[in-house]
Amino acid sequence: MARRPLPRILSSSSVSVARSRELARTAADSATDVLHPLITISRGVRRLAAAGRARWSATPKDRRGPALFLAGTVVLVVALIPYGPLLALITVMAAAAWKGRERVPAQTGPAPEQIERLRSLYEALVPYFSVPDDPDPLFAHGGDWDGAFSEYAFDEGGRPSRLLIRYPAYFPDGEAASRARIEHLLGAKSGRGREYRFDWDEEGNQLVMTVLDALPTTIAAQRFVTAPGETVLGFTDTGTVPRTVPVQGGDASHDATPVIWRTGPRSTEPHLLVVGQPGAGTTTLVRSIALQALEDGDVLIAEGSGTGEYACLAGREGVLAVECGLAGALAALEWAAAETERRLTCANRARQAGLPAPDDIRRPLWILLDRPGVFAHLAAADGRPDPQQLLQVPLRHGRAANVTVVVAEQFDTLDSLSDPVRAHTRARVVLGPAVPAEIEGVLGAPPHTTPTPDVPAGRGYARLGSGQVLRLQVPATPDPYDDTTSEAHRQAVLELLPERAVPVDDVRGADPVPAEG
Repeated sequence: MARRPLPRILSSSSVSVARSRELARTAADSATDVLHPLITISRGVRRLAAAGRARWSATPKDRRGPALFLAGTVVLVVALIPYGPLLALITVMAAAAWKGRERVPAQTGPAPEQIERLRSLYEALVPYFSVPDDPDPLFAHGGDWDGAFSEYAFDEGGRPSRLLIRYPAYFPDGEAASRARIEHLLGAKSGRGREYRFDWDEEGNQLVMTVLDALPTTIAAQRFVTAPGETVLGFTDTGTVPRTVPVQGGDASHDATPVIWRTGPRSTEPHLLVVGQPGAGTTTLVRSIALQALEDGDVLIAEGSGTGEYACLAGREGVLAVECGLAGALAALEWAAAETERRLTCANRARQAGLPAPDDIRRPLWILLDRPGVFAHLAAADGRPDPQQLLQVPLRHGRAANVTVVVAEQFDTLDSLSDPVRAHTRARVVLGPAVPAEIEGVLGAPPHTTPTPDVPAGRGYARLGSGQVLRLQVPATPDPYDDTTSEAHRQAVLELLPERAVPVDDVRGADPVPAEG
C-alpha cells in the first residue's frame, strides 16, 4: 500500500516552530545583554537587603532604638544637604552594582589533571606503604589520597614541585634501601630530568619531596670576598649555609651562597680530593683554587694528563713549577716533601725559643696534583717510585707546616690513589654525572638529592669532613689559551693571573724546582 504524503500544513509547522524557537532565543539573548546592568543592580539590591536584614536580626533589642535613631538622623542630613538624595541614590546604585557583579569562583583545590597525577602517585605508593594486616590502611588501592598528601604544589607544566607525604609508622624508613626505592619511584612518577630533594622526618612519619632549581652557571672566575685561609670551591643552594658573598654573574651582581673550604693550621680538613668523570670540571676546580691561592701563597702544580691545562700559570709570580712529565713531577714533589720538613723544623725552633714563626714558613704552600694515576702508571712502567709516596709528609704534617695538598682524579683510575691520599683528604668533591653509590663511596655519605644524568660542567657535590653533603657549581674557570673558550671567560681568567716572574722565552728552560734557601 502506497504511503500518502503529509499535508503541507503539518510538514511546514515543524520548520516554523524551530524558527520561532531560534527567534525567541535570539531575542532573549539580546534582552539579557541590554538589561544586564539592570539585572546586576537588582541582584545587588537583593543582596544588600538580605545583608541588612541579617544585620538587623543580629542586633540586640536594646540597641535597635539607638540604631533607628542614628539611621533617621543620617537620612535627614542627606535630605537637607544640596543634591543629597541624588548622591545617595548614586551611591546605593554603585554599591548594588558592585555587590551584584558576577564572581568567578576561585579554585580552592587542584585541577583535574593535577588530581589525576596525585591519584597516580598514591596508587604507585600503595605496594610500599601498606601491609595486608593493617586494619585501617592509609594507603590502599582505590583509597583517598587526601589523607596521604596533606600539602602539594605544581609547576607551570602541571608536574608536582613540592609534596608532603604521610606514611605509616611501620614503614622501615631507617633502611637506606627502602628509602631509595621510594625516592626513585617518586622521581620517576613526578617527572624525569629534574633534581629532587627528599627530607625524611622519621619521628613524624612524613616525607617532603621538593624540586630544586638548577644552580646558576653564569658565575665566572673573579675575586671573591673571603678571609685569609678561605677558598671558594663553588656555590650551592640558597639558605643551605649561613653566608653569602657578592658575585658578578653575567651583567648583574648579586649575593650567592658559597661553599667555603678553610685551610691553615686551625683547619680540620686541610687537604682536598676532587673526583669526577672526564670533562666534568675537575681541572676547572683545581685551576680556580690555584688562582685564589696565588693571592697570598705559592703554588706547585703537577699535571699527569700532560694536556697543558695549566700552561697559563707557568712563569707567573708565586707559581713555583708547572710539571707535566714524570721526572719533573718527582723532583717537584721531592722538593715539596723536603720543604715541609724544613718548615716543621723552623717552626719547632721558633716555638722553643719563644719567638713567632718566620715569615718564609708562614706563607701558604699549595701542592696541586692533577691525575696522579697517570704518574703512577708511568712510574711503574719505568721502575720509579710512585709520586704519591712523596706526598706522605705534606699530607701528614701539612697543617702544622701551612702546606695544603689538592688531588684531582677520575673515577676510572680512582683505585690508583694511595692510602695516605685517601686517609688525609677529608674535604671531598664529586663532579659530573654519577650514581648515588659512587657519590657515597667518595664523600662517605649519600646525597640528599637525586642526581640527574645530564649536568653541566662543574656541577656536583661537596662534603667538608663530617659535614652535610652540599650541591656544588664550580665557577667557570677555563683555560684562557683554549680556542673554544668564550671571550668573557678568557678575560676573566687573564685578569686574575699574576704578573710574569720569568720571561716567556725562558719559561721552558727555567728550573722547575726552586733552590732551597
